[in-house]
Amino acid sequence: MASIPNVTLKRLISTVPRFKKILSQASGRDVNESDTVTIVTDMLQEVFGYDKYQEITREYAIQGTYCDLAIKTNGKVDYLIEVKAIGLDLKESHMRQAIGYASREGIKWVVLTNGLKWEIHRVSLENKVVNEKVFELDFLEINPRKSDDQEKLFILCKRGVAKDLMDELYQHKQSVNRYTVGALIISEPVISAIKRELRKFKSGLKVSDEEIQTMVKEEILKRDLIESEAAQEAKKSIRKILNKAKKKKAIGKIKPQETANSEA
Repeated sequence: MASIPNVTLKRLISTVPRFKKILSQASGRDVNESDTVTIVTDMLQEVFGYDKYQEITREYAIQGTYCDLAIKTNGKVDYLIEVKAIGLDLKESHMRQAIGYASREGIKWVVLTNGLKWEIHRVSLENKVVNEKVFELDFLEINPRKSDDQEKLFILCKRGVAKDLMDELYQHKQSVNRYTVGALIISEPVISAIKRELRKFKSGLKVSDEEIQTMVKEEILKRDLIESEAAQEAKKSIRKILNKAKKKKAIGKIKPQETANSEA
């Protein structure tokens, strides 16, 4: 995670407690969606550091329809915000309209919030429109003096957006997840390592890669880690990385020989 500027830290420490109180009171009154949008707009300015008049757009127009809010810096929309009334639980169905907006505009990020809960969704436009929840936080549970919570808030801040932290978080999640780890476990290098370790238990032990791989797939890992669409994508990624590593190793072996021939 990128370092957080002191000016941002001071702002978070001073504004978060005040808005936690505002949100608690609003929740107690069960305010409507319009009033929740007003609170969220103030949070975007005072907590997250956006210019209320130049960078926060209410009812952002997209092909004749409107999204509740949009964050726009340096002439481009960074993310859309779909706001629901503070008393509503956030649901996947709440995202449909905003995802449609984002896909038509080529916008990668949509934030869904009721003021209390904040979710960041990434919208993929390859082949078909797909959204994936990358991150969520409960504002009432945030402690602005804790570094972990500061990092969570910074992702949504103007300076965090400038550092492309949403994409950094997404790339991390793509690399470090159960499907990738599952694909790694059944990959050739890991299976070979398991075989080497097993042979240490008993001298002359005969066991094949296929035997170990079958055992891991059928008796150790959950089926969705092996057979789901996400698992297949993870396998493809691991295969590409391993093939690239093999090619690099092969090139490394060839180059010294080529150098020797050229010198001769």
